[in-house]
Parts: sequence; C-alpha cells; structure tokens
Amino acid sequence: MSAIEVSVALAKALPQRLRRAGRAVVDAVLPPRCLACGATVGEPDALCGQCWSAMTFFAPPWCAMCGLPFPHPMGAGAMCADCARGGRSWQRARAVMRYDKSSRGLVLGLKHDRTDLAPALGQWMQRAGADLLAGADFLMPVPLHWTRLLSRRYNQAALLAHAIHRAGGPPVAADWLVRRRRTPSQGRLGPLARARNVGGAFALKPGRSIKGKRLVLVDDVLTTGATVEECARVLRRGGAAFVGVLTLARALRAGGP
Repeated sequence: MSAIEVSVALAKALPQRLRRAGRAVVDAVLPPRCLACGATVGEPDALCGQCWSAMTFFAPPWCAMCGLPFPHPMGAGAMCADCARGGRSWQRARAVMRYDKSSRGLVLGLKHDRTDLAPALGQWMQRAGADLLAGADFLMPVPLHWTRLLSRRYNQAALLAHAIHRAGGPPVAADWLVRRRRTPSQGRLGPLARARNVGGAFALKPGRSIKGKRLVLVDDVLTTGATVEECARVLRRGGAAFVGVLTLARALRAGGP
C-alpha cells in the first residue's frame, strides 16, 4: 500500500473511531434510556425488553389492503370484511403497532413535546410501510389547523413524515394538504360523528399538482379512519393515482385481533 493510500485509509478510519469514542463517552455519562419507560438499555432509540414484549407490533398474516392482523394465515391477497366491502378512497394502509395502554405513552408523548421520539418511530414506520413507500412520490402528513399548530408548535404527523424520509422514505410534501377549518377534538366522537366532523375540512393547496402521483398519508393514530378517508378523498379528486395510509398506531375494536 502506498503512502497516499495509507493516508486516505487513516483519514477515513479516524472520524469513525472518534465517533465511536465520543458515543462511548456520552453513553457512560448519559446511558441510553428506553423510549417508553426510561429504563437503561443497551443502545439508543430502543425499548427495554419488558416494554418491547408489552407492545403489539403488527406483522403478517394481515389484510392485504388495510393491514388488519389475522389470527392465522388466510392466503395471498386475503382481505378483511371491511375492505372486501370496498368504498374507501385510499388503497392500502399499514401501521406499526396496536394503540393500547402499552403504546399510548409513546403516541401521547410525541404529541406533548417528546419530539426526541420521532427518529426511532419514523424508522419503525419506514419498515412497517415498506410496501407502501416503494414507488411513492411523496409523503403527506395529515395537517393541523394553523391555530392548533400555533399552540402546539409542531405537527406530530409532519415530524413522523420527515423521520420516515430520513430513514429512506420518499420526499415530504409537508404543506400541500391543508386543514381549512379547525375541527373539534375527535376523542369522544363515534364513527359517524367523526366523519361529519372532518367533512370538508381539508383541501389541496392551490398551485400544487398531484395528478398521477403516488402518495402516502402519514398520521400518528388510525382510529375509525374518518380523517384519513377525508384526506384521501381530496387527494383522489386532485388526480392522485394511488393513496396509501401509514400510521404509527392503530386502534382495534374491543374483542378484535
């Protein structure tokens, strides 16, 4: 190996060694903590064993369209009863985990200033939604009304979308979809009331063309699906060729899988 080649190899290796040394110092002073409970863990942006085992992560077998988990394999392309009935404006949906008492802390934490969670959660979403993201042109976070954005200071769906992009996902069209009126909280509303609540609440920003584009809506939780359905309806009317839905968590009916 020539002197030049040795110099180049050292130049490449030194920053890597410095980074490892720096990481070791930081970990010694501030050990990595579980994202959910704060217990010490072996590596950053991870869950401890107890919290990991308490989460219900979604994986096949599941509905080919919405990702609803099945209790046993149903065959390639199998769909749940709701998807078989059709009528939705989006084509496919995926979620990382079930929204329940174990995952609630992560979801609510992201809404209430735990912005440090976004990078890890975005990586989880990128893996869970790999089939949606392949070939997608843009990620579109479900928007907040400007008054709510002003009070909260950030949109958690946009944080997740940017984290998915950094993990290898498509670009983020952060402001292409807008919420043109402030809607009351959906928390205590049933499915029909939720649909009425968000009816006409979203619009495509003037001057943005999505004709023929493959888009993926990003949000933190899929509950009844009213919000993403209204968003997807707007995007399909705007000419989108495909609309997928990718969320961190999904609420399942009591007694469901």
